[in-house]
Amino acid sequence: MSKNLYITALEPKSGISLVALGVMEFLVRNLVRVAVFRPIVNTKNDADGKDEIIHLIADHYHLDIPYRSMYAYTFEEARALVADKQYDKLLEGILERYKNLENDCDFVLCLGTDYESDSAAFEFELNVEIANNLGCPVLMIANAHEGSIEGVVRSCQFAIESFQEKGSKILSIIVNRTPVSLQEEMLRALREKLTQKIELIYSIPFETTLDRPTMAEIAKALDAKVIFGKEQLNRPVSRFVIAAMNLRNLLPRLENDNLIITPIDRIDIILGMLAAYRSSNMPNIGGIVLTGFLEPDEILGNLLQGMEDLVPIIKVKADTFTTAMNIKAIHNRITPNSVLKIASGLGLFESHVDTSALRRKIIGYSMLFMTPKMFEFGLVKRAREHKQTIVLPEGDDERILRAAEILIHRDVVDVVLLGKVQAIQSKILTLGLSLAKVKIIDPVKSELLDDYAATYFALRKHKGITSDNARDVMSAVNYFGTMMVYKGHADGMVSGAAHSTLNTVRPSLEFVKTKPGSTIMSSVFFMCLEDRVLAYGDCAVNPRPTAEQLAEIAIESSRTAELFGIKPYVAMLSYSSGTSGIGEEVEKVKKATEIAHRLAPDLLLEGPIQYDAAVDPTVAAKKMPHSKVAGKATVFIFPDLNTGNNTYKAVQRSAGAVAIGPIMQGLNKPVNDLSRGCNVTDIVNTVAITAIQAQAKKGLLS
Repeated sequence: MSKNLYITALEPKSGISLVALGVMEFLVRNLVRVAVFRPIVNTKNDADGKDEIIHLIADHYHLDIPYRSMYAYTFEEARALVADKQYDKLLEGILERYKNLENDCDFVLCLGTDYESDSAAFEFELNVEIANNLGCPVLMIANAHEGSIEGVVRSCQFAIESFQEKGSKILSIIVNRTPVSLQEEMLRALREKLTQKIELIYSIPFETTLDRPTMAEIAKALDAKVIFGKEQLNRPVSRFVIAAMNLRNLLPRLENDNLIITPIDRIDIILGMLAAYRSSNMPNIGGIVLTGFLEPDEILGNLLQGMEDLVPIIKVKADTFTTAMNIKAIHNRITPNSVLKIASGLGLFESHVDTSALRRKIIGYSMLFMTPKMFEFGLVKRAREHKQTIVLPEGDDERILRAAEILIHRDVVDVVLLGKVQAIQSKILTLGLSLAKVKIIDPVKSELLDDYAATYFALRKHKGITSDNARDVMSAVNYFGTMMVYKGHADGMVSGAAHSTLNTVRPSLEFVKTKPGSTIMSSVFFMCLEDRVLAYGDCAVNPRPTAEQLAEIAIESSRTAELFGIKPYVAMLSYSSGTSGIGEEVEKVKKATEIAHRLAPDLLLEGPIQYDAAVDPTVAAKKMPHSKVAGKATVFIFPDLNTGNNTYKAVQRSAGAVAIGPIMQGLNKPVNDLSRGCNVTDIVNTVAITAIQAQAKKGLLS
């Protein structure tokens, strides 16, 4: 089992950022403290003077490590030491920096150089020496975007031999940016020639999304002034178009996401592009670059004043030709703000690399335990194994749309958004999101409405519902979404970002109903603390459960915890432990514990028990020394909603815990609620959980 890995590219533009993200994704969900380290950094491409890949990894995975601790030398410093024949000093400095990280971390992910200097041979030899001196196993990345299959295989063979001659262990080789048409042939050729030397060989196809710069990247590379659309700089652009011809001839040449380059005094072109963007019959351009030494004049200012939801417009001082050449030379990168690129890159990596096999090769099994990061990041991987369709009724909420983009581009679930189609599409456009694959349904205009209303009427007419009432009710997004789940047109629903818990779950209680063996719907929160994940139930649904209901909540919560990899040690909470106290509430918990023991005799369950005795081994040893649960509880059942809701919020705010939920349980089909204060990550996690619940309902989980 290794504590480190050295990822090295074999040539420029091999996609080291993508592979580093993919590897970090499973490292952080299996290990508590992971560091990234670049022995030698290249800072010339970043205006902030920081290495772009270190910045990306540290920001995306919230690494609490000083930037200066994550590298040893700049490329210029390393070259100067080599030129002065101080090679030993170079290696000693790298080792010293590395050891400082290694002592404080479970794992150090080391990243090789970018091959952007004028001496590729020097960089290659440097990477071989560094990997060998750090004692790192090696993961190699080759670039297949422009080379032949034979050339890529030869390059890999040479690299493997060079590293192995120095005693390095090659764990895996990943050929990145492979043309889609050559994907299978590339893999076959690699495995025929390299299998005897390397076990894990993968090929990742070229993905256009990752090769398209955003307007933010273009503005930064050109040192441009943003004069409109600062909030939409995350828009990706495809090819650029120099707009120098007549507008009538230019418009037919436009394609979606084109970048328009035009002199600043061509008001006719600017006006025409904005009109085309507003038109439903014309492609949606990605942005406009205004060129030339002139400054924006009053006419242009008046033209743009008051306009909203338009593409970014940036200004440079260079002429049009120079600007076009500068844009052409931009090396597209994945930055911390490139949410779409990160999601697409992780989805691509996980689709074409056996991350479980790679993880076993790198860190083995013995370091795997249920940390919060492991729990949270593991949700996505499990959800995508048997992809489900999840309906999101609040389709016009910005957080929902941003989460949907991540979910789709990571290939986690298929998403259905509910709401007014034009309004949702307009918001997607305004936010600059890529949601072409998302399905949008307006319940009022849907061809499903009549059938749904008839079904609802048949199910609820005994409650006095009329046909007209049924149609009105089914026009509401939460009712429509729940009916989609009931009818099997979706596998689960997640709502609550803009609706109360009652409005979210009421339709489920009306016609989805509880599953056989359950009498109530209840909920759990997964509380991600610093070093563990706990389940709290019921903190959202049942105000004053009876002893029988409390027992059912305990059993159901233990099953939910187990479904998500938490070994259930159930604590039935009260203000008294064991037989030390008396009172109506204590007696209720005592009775609930007896019922739960009778219904689930194999379940590790203790009650009544106080919270401190449930979590603290020292307190447990004094209060309940013979208990198998005390001191190590993972599932906590609160006696009522008042206690549970206040406790989860107190822990969330005071201990800085991430609260995922409420996760509904006991229903025939999965419908889950969001907090109205949820963020994008909360939504992604809840959707993934809903998908896993749907898989379990279908018997798809082993």
